Amino acid sequence: VQLQASGGGSVQAGGSLKLSCGASGSIVKINAVSWYRQAPGKQRELVATIINGGITTYSDSVKGRFFASRDSAQNTMVLEMNGLKPEETGVYYCNALITARDSQYTGPYWGQGTQVTVSS
Repeated sequence: VQLQASGGGSVQAGGSLKLSCGASGSIVKINAVSWYRQAPGKQRELVATIINGGITTYSDSVKGRFFASRDSAQNTMVLEMNGLKPEETGVYYCNALITARDSQYTGPYWGQGTQVTVSS
């Protein structure tokens, strides 16, 4: 199983970006999906999580601005980010708990990260 994140880039403060994460491999079921970010010199922090049933939770700092979704049929996940702030610059990672056909390991699987830069 592999996760591939994309969609990062550079925007000005207040701008928007949409990140995507595609899962591939012998996937039976994606049980939960999360987005994390890591600012320079800081610990990785949880941004959003979608669990089975579509329940989505967000960190307080992004509520109302970021929106996470997933397409189960396509095994893709999206994080729409609006009103971006300079302090949200960092590497964004997707993370998933996945049941695979050929492994007892269920995760977490991590994408490679995509850089988001927000300029003031």
